Amino acid sequence: MEGGDEGVDRMVDSKDMQQQSKAFDKLTDRVEDRQLDSSRVQTAMASIAAAAEADANAMRLREKELAAVKINAADVDVIANELELDKKVAERTLREHKGDAVAAIRSLLH
Repeated sequence: MEGGDEGVDRMVDSKDMQQQSKAFDKLTDRVEDRQLDSSRVQTAMASIAAAAEADANAMRLREKELAAVKINAADVDVIANELELDKKVAERTLREHKGDAVAAIRSLLH
C-alpha cells in the first residue's frame, strides 16, 4: 500500500511546485533582454551629432551678426554705469537690440 501513497505524494509535490513556480513568476518581473540594432544606434548618434553641429553653426552665425551691429561706446558706458553692469553685458545687450539704448535698458530692467 505504500506504493499507492508515493504516487499521491508525487502528485501533491508537482502541484505544489507548479503553484510555487507561478507565484515566483508573479513576484519577479521578467524583462526580455533586447539586443540593440547597431544601425539604429549609429543613425541616432549621427542625428545627435548633426543637431549639435547645426546648433554650433547657428551660434557662430548669431555671433557674427551681433559683431556687425554698430553701437555707440558712450551708450555702453552709460548703461554699464547707470545699471551697475559689466561692460560686456551692456555691450551684448545693446548689440542684441541693434544699438537701441532705450530698448536695451528696458530689456535689462525687465
